[in-house]
Amino acid sequence: MKTQNLLFYLLLFFCTTATSQTTIQPGTTLSASNPNKTWSSPNNTFYIGFSQVGFSSSYTLTINYNGGVPIWTAGNATTTVDSKGSFQFLSSGNLRLLNGSGAIVWDSNTDRLGVTTASLDDLGNLVLKNGTFFVWSSFDNPTDTIVPNQTFTVNQGLRSGSYSFRFLSTGNLTLRWNDNIVYWNKGLNSSVDANLTSPALGLQPNGILTIFDVALTSGSYIVAYSNDYAEGSTRLRFLRLEKDGNFRMYSTDIGSGTATMVWSALTDQCEIFGYCGNMGICSYNELSSSLSPTCGCPSENFEPVDVNDSRQGCKRKVEIESCVGSATMLVLDNVKFLTYLPETVSQGFFVGISACRLNCLSQSSCIASTSLSDGTGLCYLKNQGFISGYQNPALPSTSYVKICGPAQPNPPPGVQIAEKSKSSRLRVWVVLVVVVITLLGLIAVEGGLWWWCCRNSPKFGSLSAQYALLEYASGAPVQFSYKELQHSTKEFKEKLGAGGFGAVYKGVLDNRTVVAVKQLEGIEQGEKQFRMEEQPSQRPTMGKVVQMLEGISEIERPPAPKTITEGSFGGSNVSASSNVSALSTFEVSAPALSSSSSYQTIGISPLASVRNIGSTSSLLHSDSN
Repeated sequence: MKTQNLLFYLLLFFCTTATSQTTIQPGTTLSASNPNKTWSSPNNTFYIGFSQVGFSSSYTLTINYNGGVPIWTAGNATTTVDSKGSFQFLSSGNLRLLNGSGAIVWDSNTDRLGVTTASLDDLGNLVLKNGTFFVWSSFDNPTDTIVPNQTFTVNQGLRSGSYSFRFLSTGNLTLRWNDNIVYWNKGLNSSVDANLTSPALGLQPNGILTIFDVALTSGSYIVAYSNDYAEGSTRLRFLRLEKDGNFRMYSTDIGSGTATMVWSALTDQCEIFGYCGNMGICSYNELSSSLSPTCGCPSENFEPVDVNDSRQGCKRKVEIESCVGSATMLVLDNVKFLTYLPETVSQGFFVGISACRLNCLSQSSCIASTSLSDGTGLCYLKNQGFISGYQNPALPSTSYVKICGPAQPNPPPGVQIAEKSKSSRLRVWVVLVVVVITLLGLIAVEGGLWWWCCRNSPKFGSLSAQYALLEYASGAPVQFSYKELQHSTKEFKEKLGAGGFGAVYKGVLDNRTVVAVKQLEGIEQGEKQFRMEEQPSQRPTMGKVVQMLEGISEIERPPAPKTITEGSFGGSNVSASSNVSALSTFEVSAPALSSSSSYQTIGISPLASVRNIGSTSSLLHSDSN
């Protein structure tokens, strides 16, 4: 059996050393600004390159399985550089990660070890060699991941934030918080009686986590199976210590870029010390569709340290030292404050539930306590420091937290969800109302500015005239202001002739329509408004109008107008005035009546000479001079 173990280690060593490698020459550099440039293993199963961290401007230098699944990181999982960072294999033999400023972020510290080449093999191991001797390798300097064919020994460790993984010489696998609180410890089966000499932990390619040692009867001990073990010949399985403190095994197919969890050290995430931060309570919301735990505060006497990250813990709204009145103990049913070695040695007492609460209240150093109702009679007192809480209806425990009263318990989970949902909907409505009001305000401001700037513009005036002509052609009322007629006739300078009702002037509108503007005289001074003849049969024909304009025939007087004092025609108000002149445009066949010093325009454009346009009467306003 000893021979078999020796053969196993020799085979493992042979596979590691005989694997084909891609040689990387000194002076080679990778740049974060060009993440597509990488160093690949011979069969392209693994590659080294920069990866962007989410949507940020930060990058990590990682060894990746084909598809982009990282298995090793230069430095640690939180080591990043900016977009101008670089990874260099120096001629001195060093691997160095630099930021854009030139600052050294990570260094292999191999500059005086005679390194001549670097290589990445088909197992995912980055190696520095002095000739044929190994000087440094990524397998010997793991960060947070273990891959198949990588031997993990007792002097190595994994780290992710505040959490670490250690393999002990006793064969135990441990997870720790801040290197001192051991919250998970898995050892050999009690039936295994062996004093390990040089144990090693390895993950087999088929998904079996194994402890190897010559002192073991079979040479190995199986710690765990992945739920897909022995499936998929091209499938990579790896172990990773996550940022949430759990130790998991994942499985990924080549080129997929995604990984599926196939085993975890702790099945209950809330059992991980410090998962919800200091004074945070970890729980599972039965009304939520998510299986992930949630983090909250003990009561409304507390508030989150970071409202955007519930895992950062909670703090008292009023500290005990600042309490005006007396402090009191907040009761938390089915809650326990996690206590592990070495805490249990000095914090455990055998007292009843009332004494567990009162003893903590009377001691200034105690801030919380937990009384177990599992028959042990144990009470744990928590002194000033880190408190990690867990709430579950199945927990046979009651906990107490010292606060500056009165106690303000949290509302039931259903009420909390309803309040959050209502608050979310309210925020959505507020945003929609603000957006609509803003848009309406912008439209009103732009409309007001346009009217203010363009109301006296000649171009704007001509536009109004063009619209008026369109209305006129359709039989709708048309009006021109005195200024528009004055502009089109060039100050009434081009006189065509005169008739019984006054002089006729030539006018040209901005759209090149030629009109005749006639000044009407002899009407009562009290009438300052006029209207077109409403009966089409009483209007002269186009030919007759042309003859009257050319002086061939006399200008006929229209029928006497009706007396107008104050009234309404065609939907427009008419009022008598002695100071304002009325101006009008109408079709060439329509004579009109007006007050003294009024103007009448007659269109003589080519269109007007071909057909008679509309017969609708028009009532027009005037501009005061």
